[in-house]
Amino acid sequence: MKFFLDTANVDEITELASTGLVDGITTNPSLIAASGRNMIEVIKEITGLVDGPVSAEVTATDYDNMVAEGRLLKQIAKNVAVKVPLTFDGLKACKTLADEGTSVNVTLCFSATQALLAAKAGATFISPFAGRLDDIGGVGMELISDIIEVYSNYDFKTEVLVASVRGPLHVLQAARMGADIATVPAAVIKALYKHPLTDKGLEAFISDWEKTGQSILEK
Repeated sequence: MKFFLDTANVDEITELASTGLVDGITTNPSLIAASGRNMIEVIKEITGLVDGPVSAEVTATDYDNMVAEGRLLKQIAKNVAVKVPLTFDGLKACKTLADEGTSVNVTLCFSATQALLAAKAGATFISPFAGRLDDIGGVGMELISDIIEVYSNYDFKTEVLVASVRGPLHVLQAARMGADIATVPAAVIKALYKHPLTDKGLEAFISDWEKTGQSILEK
């Protein structure tokens, strides 16, 4: 499963990209606003930090302006994926942009039938929001399972990008279901490697080694 980092914070991206764990980046207007920077400038900088797709979201809500914004965003760098909302106009914009060879990430998906439409419109990625369904009493990972099943029935090429990930459990569940991608905040990626038994074991190894008085680097 690929990991996309869900952030517009360049420092976070720089730190984690060096680990080889980051396969792409997703941003949205809220994350760009939190960065306090110009959208075009920050997307351009991010595309230079990672080789994988960088999702840049349109802010228009009507078809004509979504397409115009999408074309502008695509010009920033070859690895930009234009992000559009799962609305009627968003699906129309997806079709137009995809036909032009642009990678499109259709976001704010909350049902498998929405995901079906996005795939038929040529979406490169579909972004179902698991955590937000959990927040209102739903079961977000059931949506992920439903989408994976539907897509497998028809051999759609659209990749399932699990969004609104709240913690390591969502990542594990998504991986077991065979989701293509999880887009996660930096804190969640860092939480994945943590385990109390790892810490306890390392502490014991270091303690035993220090008692020997040796150093591997000593000649």
